[in-house]
Amino acid sequence: MADILLTWLVTTVSFLIIARLSIGVELDNFGKAALAAAVFGLLNALLRPVLVFFGFPLILITLGLFLFILNAIIFGVAAAIVNGFRLRYGFWSAFGSIALSIVSSVLLSLI
Repeated sequence: MADILLTWLVTTVSFLIIARLSIGVELDNFGKAALAAAVFGLLNALLRPVLVFFGFPLILITLGLFLFILNAIIFGVAAAIVNGFRLRYGFWSAFGSIALSIVSSVLLSLI
C-alpha cells in the first residue's frame, strides 16, 4: 500500500514538473495534478492491457514504438476526464507522457 501511495505522489510531482516544461501540458494546481495522476494510473491499470492486447500486432511490427502511442492515448484520455488538466497542442501534447515517464523514473530512482 505504501508503494502505491509513493508512486502516486511521485507521479503527481512529475505531472507538476512536466507542466512547467513548454511541451503543452497545463495543470491548474496541486490538487488537479494529484487527480490527474490517479486517473492516469487507473487508466493505465484498466485500459492499457486491453489496448496492448488488441494492438499487439502493431507493437510487434513497430518493435514496441506503438507503446508510446498507446501511452499518449491514455494520457489524452486522462486530460479529457480531469478538469484543470489540459493539452494545449492536442494529441501532440499527449506525447508529454514520454516526459512524464522519464521524470517519474528519475524521481523513483532517487528515492
